[in-house]
Amino acid sequence: MTTANDTIDRLAGLTDQSPVFATRRQRDKVAIATQACEDLLLGDGLADSLSRAERLVLASEQCRVSGVQALADEYRQRAESLGDALTPALRTVLAQPGAQTGNARLDAALHFVRTLALHPAESDRAALLAMPESGLSIDDTVLVAQLVGFIAYQLRLFAGVQAMDALGGQASAPAAEAAAAPFVHPANLPPPGEPLRRNGYTSETLDWTSWLPVLDPATATAEQQAVLDLSHPKARTSDFYLLLARQPRVLSERSQAFNAIMYAPGGLSRAEREVAATAVSRSNGCVYCASVHAQRFEQLAKRNDVMAQMFDDPDTAGTNARERAIIQSSLALTRAPGSFGAAQLQPLRDAGLTDQEILDMLHSAALFGWANRLMLNLGKEKYITP
Repeated sequence: MTTANDTIDRLAGLTDQSPVFATRRQRDKVAIATQACEDLLLGDGLADSLSRAERLVLASEQCRVSGVQALADEYRQRAESLGDALTPALRTVLAQPGAQTGNARLDAALHFVRTLALHPAESDRAALLAMPESGLSIDDTVLVAQLVGFIAYQLRLFAGVQAMDALGGQASAPAAEAAAAPFVHPANLPPPGEPLRRNGYTSETLDWTSWLPVLDPATATAEQQAVLDLSHPKARTSDFYLLLARQPRVLSERSQAFNAIMYAPGGLSRAEREVAATAVSRSNGCVYCASVHAQRFEQLAKRNDVMAQMFDDPDTAGTNARERAIIQSSLALTRAPGSFGAAQLQPLRDAGLTDQEILDMLHSAALFGWANRLMLNLGKEKYITP
């Protein structure tokens, strides 16, 4: 992949001489998957009734509200280049940011986008259902939700890459930290494997129920059947996958990005990627995602102390310098991507993270901007009764 066909590299001004460009190539599968998601969601290959012009305008508006102007301008310019495909309502959005258009379908989608841009927990079932009630199909409503999730991810990754470039690359890994003292699990916490329940958050396994009609696996198309088979062993009984499979190509591309980010070998440890994922989920108020990734951290690290700290107060959480830096950087990227910069990455460098580890942390934190918005705004977590 070159800067010419990678939106993040191009807008960040990266060249093949840039240390950050080289670091991104160490995670080329993530870069390729990210661009593939953009090309699908904002290209002309989807046959849905939600037009490419509408999708570009929604993406531009979300980037604007989020404070990432370079991406907002990129998508606005792409929309404007479509000429006659821009309806008067879409032209109103581009000319008067934040305006209502009088088009019920577009205004419902804009309300959903603007609400989810920075505060996904403030949206609700009514904001979601307003879209099909205004004329969008269920499939197109799922497409809007996936678009919002992807843009939340992409704009944060772009902000993080820009910050890495401003920080300056580091040719060699920092010196290793001194060996830590033997770990003693806090006596006031349940042992890992037993549910951790604090402040409305938990590490126990939860269920999730969709607010929109899900697919019937028995009547799904061949493409939908295939993506269900590839997505998860329990996809055919999961509301989450049965809903997202309404857009099978998007679900497939998202899965490629997710797996490349969370399971790539080397770099940031799997457990520390779960720390970033949980920090973002806690900040966004996503009880379901926090439960999943707190549990995965416990399984990997054999402890839950930092999860308990994050459930109580993420702003003070972290059992060591690395964890504190990962959590604070994840929170800053989540809450204010438009002002994220080198200063928010310096503590990671100071704590001993390599450039590849920093990029892995950015990938994980940005990714859960996407995951949280799907879980929070398409349905509701549900406790499993024995």
